[in-house]
Amino acid sequence: MKWWIKQWFGKSDEPAHLKSGRWGEQLAVRFLKKKRYKIIGQRVRVGKRDELDIIAEHGGVLVFVEVKTRKNEDFGRPISAVNKAKRHRLSRAAVGYLKRQKPPPDYFRFDVVEVIGEPDMEPPKIRHIENAFQLGAAYKLWW
Repeated sequence: MKWWIKQWFGKSDEPAHLKSGRWGEQLAVRFLKKKRYKIIGQRVRVGKRDELDIIAEHGGVLVFVEVKTRKNEDFGRPISAVNKAKRHRLSRAAVGYLKRQKPPPDYFRFDVVEVIGEPDMEPPKIRHIENAFQLGAAYKLWW
C-alpha cells in the first residue's frame, strides 16, 4: 500500500498483535527509565533473524530486556511465553551483540517485562522480572 493511501485513509498494514507489542515496549521503556535504567537501544536487530526488544544499562550491568504484552492473563502469565526456544533465540542474539562490544561488559543479565492491558483501557499492569533466565548452555563466552 502506498504511503499516501495510508496517510489519506488512516489505514495501517501492521497487524493488531504487532501494534500491541509496540505499545507494550513503549510502556516498558518508560517504566525502566523511571527506575533509572539507561536505554541503549530498542528493537535491536542482531543478524538476519534475531532481535532484542530493549538493551539497557543499570548499575554497571548490561540488561537484555524481553517485553511480553498480553490483554489479560486468562491463559497464564506473559513470562510463560519465554520458553526454552525463545530463551535460546535471545541468548543467540545477546551473544551476537556482545561479540561487537569493545570492551565487553563485565556483567550482563536477561530481564522480562510483562505488560498486561490494552491501549485506551484502564492503566496496564507492569511487572519487571530481573534476572529472569541465564544465558543458554549452548553459548560460551570468551572472556
